[in-house]
Amino acid sequence: MEGKAGEIIISDMTEQDIPDAVEIERISCAAPWSEALFLNELRNPLSVARAARLGRLLIGYLCANLVVDEGHIHNLAVHPQFRRLGVASALIEDAIGMLRDGGARFIYLEVRDSNEAARRLYGRFGFEVIGARKDYYQSPVEHAAIMLLKPRP
Repeated sequence: MEGKAGEIIISDMTEQDIPDAVEIERISCAAPWSEALFLNELRNPLSVARAARLGRLLIGYLCANLVVDEGHIHNLAVHPQFRRLGVASALIEDAIGMLRDGGARFIYLEVRDSNEAARRLYGRFGFEVIGARKDYYQSPVEHAAIMLLKPRP
């Protein structure tokens, strides 16, 4: 995948990526994940933590987990300077493949009700809204749409 100044590579997130991930979180999210949350993801054997890099620069990441036959995407963010280049799509496609390869039949996620762009993005991969979680998000308080990617036929 080509980026602004070279090839974008998707690979495992490492502890060295955490400070940059926290900075992207701070810029991107109303309630950003802490270093401790990212470290927990990296140490959890059920987690799939993937990084998008341009050279050595972390430009995006996705954190998910796999329990039995269910995958759950927990967190996805791309640095604002690298949005609209297909980085989020590459991360989602990569994670779906990894989760499916690990045995996931169903893949879930939650997204803010008001985040139409994210809902459309996930919809392009086949995710469908199947329900809601009341007051799931804080800062500001907002419901979450629960989205599901069903098994392949």
